[in-house]
Amino acid sequence: MKRFVRIIPAVVLAMGLLCSGAGAAEKARITIKMATLAPKGSTLVNTYERLAEEITAQTGGEVGFKVYWGGVQGDEKDMIRKIKLGQLHGGAFSGAGLGDIVPEVRVTEIPYVFRNYNEVNYVRKGLQDTMEKLFEEKGFIVLGWGDIGFLYTFSKVPLTSLEVARQQKWWTLEGEPIGREVYKALGISPISLSVTDVATSLSTNLIDCANATPYMAVAFQWYTRFNYINEFPSSNLLGAMVISKKIWDKISPESQQIILRLASESQEKIAEASRQEDEKCLKILLDAGLKVYRLGDNIDEEEAKFIFEAAEKTRNNLVGELYSQELLDRTLALLEEYRRTHPEDTGVVRIE
Repeated sequence: MKRFVRIIPAVVLAMGLLCSGAGAAEKARITIKMATLAPKGSTLVNTYERLAEEITAQTGGEVGFKVYWGGVQGDEKDMIRKIKLGQLHGGAFSGAGLGDIVPEVRVTEIPYVFRNYNEVNYVRKGLQDTMEKLFEEKGFIVLGWGDIGFLYTFSKVPLTSLEVARQQKWWTLEGEPIGREVYKALGISPISLSVTDVATSLSTNLIDCANATPYMAVAFQWYTRFNYINEFPSSNLLGAMVISKKIWDKISPESQQIILRLASESQEKIAEASRQEDEKCLKILLDAGLKVYRLGDNIDEEEAKFIFEAAEKTRNNLVGELYSQELLDRTLALLEEYRRTHPEDTGVVRIE
C-alpha cells in the first residue's frame, strides 16, 4: 500500500491496454517498459488484458509491453524521472503526474466548473490536439486519455456551513497547486500530506476531511474513518497514458497507427468501465453506513455564492502558474459552447 500513490481507476483502465505477459514482451522486436501505480488483478484491468495481445499480434510482433505494477517503480514523480533517464519508456498517470510534464493539462481539473461527464468530455475533446502537441514538445506521446472520476468531500461531521468546514482539518496532496489555491480562497488552512500518509492521519485525527473519488476511498480504506460524503462533487480528475517520444520514434509508422487506433477504440469502453467501478464503490460506501449530506434547503445562498466566487478566484490565481489566460478562456468558452448547443443536457452529477 505504501507505494500506491494516487491510485485511480483511469490509470488501472488505461494500463489494461498494456497488460501483455512477459513472454510476449520478450519476443517482440521492441519492448516498451511501462509503469503504473495500479495493482494487478483489478477487474477493470482484466477487461482489457487482451488489448495488449492485439497490439503485439497486429504489429506482427514488432511491439511488446513490459509493465511494472503496483508502484514498484516509485510514485508518479519517480516514474517521470526514470522515463527521462531512459530507465522506463512510459506509464499511466493522474492529472497531477501529467501536470509535472505539461502543467497546462490541469486546466480541466479546476473546481466547480463542470456539471456532468458530457461537459467534461466535450471540453477535453476540444483541447485534445493542443494538449497532445504540448506533450510532444516535452518529448512525450499521448496514447490514450482517461477519466478518473469526480471528487467528493468525505468528512467525519456534516459540513453544514463554511464556519463548520473551516473548523475541520482538511487534507491536501503535497505540492498540489489547485488544492492549495482553492483552500486559500475558502479561508481553510489544509494539512499537506502524501497519499500514503492519509490513512494514518485519519486514524490519529490529524485530519478530518479529504476529497476523493468513491474508488479511491474504497481502495485506500479511507471510508472506514469517515461518517459523511457530500452530495455534490467539486471537480473531475484527468488521467492519461503517455510514452517517451524517443522509443515511439523507433516504432514503424504502420505500427504506430495500429497502437493509436486500438487505444482510441478502447476509450469509450474505458470510460464506461471506470464509471461503473465508481458506482460499485459508491454502493460499498453507502452499505458501510456512510451518510450522504444533502444540501437541499440547508445551503445558504450567500455561502453558495462565496464558494463559486472562491472557485473563480482559484482558477484565476493559477493563470501564469499552470496555464495561460488564453487557455483558461478557451476552456470556459468550450464549456459555454456545449451548454448553448445542448440546452437539453441539464444533468448534474450527484449522489442520488
